[in-house]
Amino acid sequence: MSFLQIKNVWKSYGDAQILERLSVDVEAGEFVSMVGASGCGKTTLLKMILGSEQQTRGEILLEGKPLVAEPDAERGIVFQRYSVFPHLTVLKNVMLADEVANAPILGRCFGAKKRQIKDKAMQFIEAVGLNHALDKYPHQLSGGMQQRLAIAQALMKSPKILLLDEPFGALDPGITQDMHKLVREIWQKNKLTIFMVTHDIQEGFELGSRLWVFDKVRHDPQAPNAYGAQITYDLKLDRQTKDAGLQQISANMTQKEVTKP
Repeated sequence: MSFLQIKNVWKSYGDAQILERLSVDVEAGEFVSMVGASGCGKTTLLKMILGSEQQTRGEILLEGKPLVAEPDAERGIVFQRYSVFPHLTVLKNVMLADEVANAPILGRCFGAKKRQIKDKAMQFIEAVGLNHALDKYPHQLSGGMQQRLAIAQALMKSPKILLLDEPFGALDPGITQDMHKLVREIWQKNKLTIFMVTHDIQEGFELGSRLWVFDKVRHDPQAPNAYGAQITYDLKLDRQTKDAGLQQISANMTQKEVTKP
């Protein structure tokens, strides 16, 4: 049985069909990059895996069971815009989720429990290279450091799935390369299953062990919203396939732009 199963999933908003006929299995430990034109449903699928959106038809199974229809500790997410709390220090940002889980009324723990949570948070802060900035607030951090903090937050609950929604889109190229290295290390060390939405097809090839390309196969000029996007390419990536696949898909996507009515 596959780790995650997407079975004949459709998604629509009113009369607008966003996704249609998605059927795909994902094994534990895969890094799935999702690319395609804006509005083709990549982030919508990411939100359905997170549980903040529900499919219109079909089902999504996690380890053989229907996906919980709301975000939970098994699924962590990092957005393009930093999802950190501006009034908390680096250390307190990372500790917060466990403190709230253990003390939902006060949102703070004390004594041995607090020390335990702090020790756990320190492991992830060190993993993302922020142990020198424990007492700094987000506004005192660079964009790359804030994104590292967001990743530490997401990892604190030890999720089975890490969801990345264009996490590097707002970063400078040099910082982006450092973040790529960090995410690869975290993926491999923690044996995570990762889904990443990106508009940068080269980034998708570089980071992923698998690539999904989303596109609309069916079109009706009289009803442009009648059909949704599908996964038109599903590539397992290794050294031999990455270069050839990048050239092929880039050429096809460029050709579609040229011939678009």
